[in-house]
Amino acid sequence: MLKGRLGLETARVPHADRHGLIWLERGELCVVNGCLHFARNKDTLTPTFDQIPHQAVSMILLGPGSSVTHDALRLLARHGTLMAAVGMDGVRSYTAPPMMPDRSDIARRQAELWGNPRRRISVARHMYALRLGEVLPHRDLDTLRGIEGSRVKATYRLMAERFGIDWKGRHFDRANPEADDLPNQAINHAATAVQAAAAIAVQAVAAIPQLGFIHEDSGQAFVLDIADLYRDHITLTIAFSAVNQSEKSGELMDRVVRREAARVFRKESVIPSMIDRIKQVLRMDEVAHGSGNDSDS
Repeated sequence: MLKGRLGLETARVPHADRHGLIWLERGELCVVNGCLHFARNKDTLTPTFDQIPHQAVSMILLGPGSSVTHDALRLLARHGTLMAAVGMDGVRSYTAPPMMPDRSDIARRQAELWGNPRRRISVARHMYALRLGEVLPHRDLDTLRGIEGSRVKATYRLMAERFGIDWKGRHFDRANPEADDLPNQAINHAATAVQAAAAIAVQAVAAIPQLGFIHEDSGQAFVLDIADLYRDHITLTIAFSAVNQSEKSGELMDRVVRREAARVFRKESVIPSMIDRIKQVLRMDEVAHGSGNDSDS
């Protein structure tokens, strides 16, 4: 292969330093002069070619009416840029390859903290402090879960009042999720979206999804830990805002929630924030400064 062909000799940019997603539809993703382009109206007398900064984004979302060339796939693969085929308005994802950087420092730090019972509860207490706004004196995980559960109920009620939602309590029928009232349906869909964002953040820093500090049984335990840090100000905001929109427009709840989630994720820079929060709860600053601090605060 010729040197310089498709830019294959250049280095990859870490996903943590990229700028998220780019949406493309109704065109062809192709390579022109060694650079990635998206061609529209290619078979007409007035085609347009937009150059795509493939090294600066984590994933390209190809919407309906799109195609991709072999050269484009090779270029994306070389630079670790992901590609997913999505449905109209992004409400369905048909492909999503795994994203994993070439690093192990965060995974090793996570395993170190998780493997020490005293430090594990210390990280859990830190997470509860971030969620509840105060450091609780308790060191028993079941006690902390109980306190958090009672406060979450109050948060649901207050957020519902803020958005003018008729709140009848949190419930979920796994056998028939569509039977839930609109607020509960919206919370379920919003929680799924936030968990997906947390999964991207966890993968972006190569943390270990299975090693949770509050959640324990799930294969995505650490993902759930991170997602819960955003429950109050992101998940519920998305959900209750979507309820108001759905009641006015009559659109399906999952479609409204996904669109609102995309808006909020962009506005609040949710995934970059999650990446920073992962480093915070794992106390990566201690590693950077060579500290062996075992504080339980």
